[in-house]
Amino acid sequence: MKCPKCKSTDLKPTKLDDSLPVMGCTECDGASVSLLYYRDWAERTIPTEPDEQIAATEAAAEEITVEPDTATALSCPKCAKLMTKYTISSAHRNRIDLCGSCDEAWLDGSEWTLLKSLELAHKLPKVFTDQWQRKVRDQKMEALKVERLKNVVGAEAAEKAVTFKTWLKDQEHKSAIVQFVGSD
Repeated sequence: MKCPKCKSTDLKPTKLDDSLPVMGCTECDGASVSLLYYRDWAERTIPTEPDEQIAATEAAAEEITVEPDTATALSCPKCAKLMTKYTISSAHRNRIDLCGSCDEAWLDGSEWTLLKSLELAHKLPKVFTDQWQRKVRDQKMEALKVERLKNVVGAEAAEKAVTFKTWLKDQEHKSAIVQFVGSD
């Protein structure tokens, strides 16, 4: 099997974490992960408790240097079919490539570290669900809305508006409050 990113480097058997076998590239540090082996690994290992993790928050994950994601679709190293890209989180541009035919995932160099820092190492299959991808898109859209608001009204006013919106979401008489606020 050849590396889908480097194209010419042969993938070699290695391990990502503890006893998770993968086929790794010595050039780009990418790894082809069989989801069959991954699921077995996830069932056999206990997730690290958040307080035991070195970098367990989004802020810490932002400090991790992760290889840039490939702009084009990759060919599966196992069956050569095109892989689909799945976004990991709204705060990161990296995407995991998945072959829908043979259930192989491609992790670019350091993406495993990113998954661990986001506490997703034991939840990798969730990233490939429509529900996860929809949540990530919604989070990105909300962040864009807030950024636009900051550009129009300033950071302090935008922060107050976000706080108000968060509070308003759980109010029983939301529509009456919105009507009152908009009545001026």
